[in-house]
Amino acid sequence: MTDWVITGLGAVATTAGALTMRNRTRAKLGSGILGFGLAHIILGVLDRTWSKT
Repeated sequence: MTDWVITGLGAVATTAGALTMRNRTRAKLGSGILGFGLAHIILGVLDRTWSKT
């Protein structure tokens, strides 16, 4: 169950980061948020595959 929560929060953070990157003054902040979200999506997917065993 937590794997879906981690993946979902990662998707929300990735979307927020992508929307923040549109503003030139906050592009660095947006790329950091986007990377944070993508990392959580990857961790959620890995958790989903590893928890099956």
